Amino acid sequence: MLRPSPASPLLSLPGAVPAEAPDEGVAAHYGDLFREQRALADGSGFVDLSHRGVVTVTGPERLSWLHLLLTQHVSELAPGHATEALILSAHGHIEHAVYLVDDGETTWMHTEPGQQEALIAYLESMKFFYRVEVADRTDEIAVVHLPAGSIAEAPGSAVVRETAHGRDLFLPRAELEQFAAANGPAAGVLALEALRVEAHRPRLGLETDHRTIPHELGWIGTAVHLQKGCYRGQETVARVHNLGKPPRRLVFLHLDGSEVHLPPHGAPVRLASDGEEGRQLGFVTTSARHHELGPIALALVKRNVPPDAQLMAGGTAAAQETVVEP
Repeated sequence: MLRPSPASPLLSLPGAVPAEAPDEGVAAHYGDLFREQRALADGSGFVDLSHRGVVTVTGPERLSWLHLLLTQHVSELAPGHATEALILSAHGHIEHAVYLVDDGETTWMHTEPGQQEALIAYLESMKFFYRVEVADRTDEIAVVHLPAGSIAEAPGSAVVRETAHGRDLFLPRAELEQFAAANGPAAGVLALEALRVEAHRPRLGLETDHRTIPHELGWIGTAVHLQKGCYRGQETVARVHNLGKPPRRLVFLHLDGSEVHLPPHGAPVRLASDGEEGRQLGFVTTSARHHELGPIALALVKRNVPPDAQLMAGGTAAAQETVVEP
């Protein structure tokens, strides 16, 4: 059973509406979803991600040790350089996704809400004689996201993970309310999710199921380094990359804007020509309302679905854009 992170004090801000699974503990929005999206797209405001799990690794051998376990090349990870990585099963299926930065003494990572205990259990099981220490910092450290283009200054107490999509701050939880007062307005996780879907970026537990491999989601290159040494699941990664194609592929969907309801996670995807009784070819992974594009979604479909085929997502007509090539 997943252990929930502490509920955010920012749920007391005016207009805050609590988010649903998997983002319980923070705000879905603060009363105006599209305004919040536009603010993030313009580089202003912040998103409270204090429900995400925070794990640190210390010790002189932390990077060389993590290099053996992760799909990413981190043995020479420079201080302040952000990266992301996966942990795979022996069969190459995705088990964890972590978002990392090293400050020269400690490797900081955040992961999906409630997943930190399972992640730590795996890391602890692989310590052997390496000089490393793994710690759950979720109760004391909150993750806060600043969008790309933000000119907000990170507090000196925060560790900063900077990417093309913005900055993730590992901020002492006791400073969260003070940070919010100085750097508002706050935006909810639904605004960030809409921008994530627009950017075709996968998320563990939404775009993945128990048999997802990295190739299906476009995680090769961003989270998987193809020229590094052995790690669990590497055989599958190399075999599919060199000899074959993944069985499924991620697609981006433009949904019919006349429908009132968005298709939920898991809604079946079929060929529009086959109707609602046709053979299921995939499923919706995330759907969102975007401030410019309207209703949009990501979906995981069989590789042989024609890229120009008109689809039905649940009962909603959908036009697809290719994310992962067939």
